[in-house]
Amino acid sequence: MNSISSSRQTSIAWTIVAASFGFAVVQLDVTIVNVALPRLSIDLTASVPGLQWVVDAYSLVFAVLLLSAGVMGDRLGAKRAYLIGLAGFALASAACGAAQTATQLIAARAVQGIGAALLVPPSLALLNHACAHDAKLRAKAIGLWTAAAGVSIAAGPIVGGLLLSWLGWRSIFFVNLPLCMIGMLMTLRVAETPRKPQQHLDLAGQLLAIAALTCLTAAVIEIGPLGIRHPLVLGGFALALISTVWFVRVEGRVTQPMLPLSFFRLPNFSPAVLFGIAVNLTYYGLIFILSLYLQHICRYTATQAGLAFLPLTATFVVANLISGWMVGHYGSRLPMLLGALIGACGFALLTRLDAHSSYLAMLAPFVMIPSGMGLGVPAMTTAILASVEKAWSGTASAVLNAARQAGGAIGVAAFGALVTGGDLHIVPGMHAAAWLSSGLLVTASVVVWFGIRRQAPPSIDSTGGETHH
Repeated sequence: MNSISSSRQTSIAWTIVAASFGFAVVQLDVTIVNVALPRLSIDLTASVPGLQWVVDAYSLVFAVLLLSAGVMGDRLGAKRAYLIGLAGFALASAACGAAQTATQLIAARAVQGIGAALLVPPSLALLNHACAHDAKLRAKAIGLWTAAAGVSIAAGPIVGGLLLSWLGWRSIFFVNLPLCMIGMLMTLRVAETPRKPQQHLDLAGQLLAIAALTCLTAAVIEIGPLGIRHPLVLGGFALALISTVWFVRVEGRVTQPMLPLSFFRLPNFSPAVLFGIAVNLTYYGLIFILSLYLQHICRYTATQAGLAFLPLTATFVVANLISGWMVGHYGSRLPMLLGALIGACGFALLTRLDAHSSYLAMLAPFVMIPSGMGLGVPAMTTAILASVEKAWSGTASAVLNAARQAGGAIGVAAFGALVTGGDLHIVPGMHAAAWLSSGLLVTASVVVWFGIRRQAPPSIDSTGGETHH
């Protein structure tokens, strides 16, 4: 019995390591690219809207394909889908490193988003399957999973700055090739999850989701250079609205929707999704502006900017681990509530920064913002996975992460529009974005207070109906 128990513990530990590694690779690319934005604007002659597309092409494709990726993970098996995602991410990273123009880089980043989409839902499905017998173990595993991403996010700016200084911006993409190979070798030792071969891809829903998010993001990005009254901007918003309404109608009618609308009738599910949107929108939007602020306004080098970002990212690790412990003892509500309020205070402190601010003045918000996110994100993820049956974990995690990535893409688009027009717009744009972020997180705390239950929520059974614990 002891040998069996030891073997099971080893299997669970290996699954956590392998699943966390892939998620870390996905997150590494976010912070590395942000540090490289000023260099890309020079080497590839990219404007601010062009830089927004370099970031958002990845986030947008990642977001719109996550729902289908969750289905594919359930259909093919999480392990197989995860391996395909690592291979695709490596090939797309090579294409990013070889890009000769901003357009080529944007296209390669979009393909990179496809690989990323096939990594996140299967990684969570692998974790959920391995730890489903123990709720506290699952909470700790998710805390470690998000902590691994925190380590990656923390290392990204420093590694990116060093690579930019030594080998140029192309190296920030080529570094993914050996990392993906390591991830594939580790995953080969992980046990497969149950497959759901009866799952079918919802092509109509997928195309409408792509249309809705792409039109919305494009319209927001083009507000800066074209103005909000421009026909292309207004047309983009109109198409996004029409596509969204059509998408909801389609998902309510098809037998196997990519987005089961019944999920949103479950306690905890909708509030957790809204919380995730607010967190990603504020964080990724501000990181985009801060990259320009540190290097254009404060005149930091790429390496100095990477080091400056360290407390903004490294605090995730400790906060993620604390969150896993808090969820195991108190449930998801408390860490989500505290996380939103701490993050809101951190964003508000950014409004005190200007062109002459010292790094010491930046330190408090750079610590508080990730502390809040680090507390809230694992709790939010645990709330989502606990609300559905194990067989639906891939699809449920895809819904959450699609919403989060969409929020991040909109954040970059919206906040980036505030700094379009030259360096003189960066500081006032940062202040406006900080106030908006603080207000959104205060609103998120209200949603958590009234929307997240303290007791275990009902779950969805394998047919999509609701059951109760």
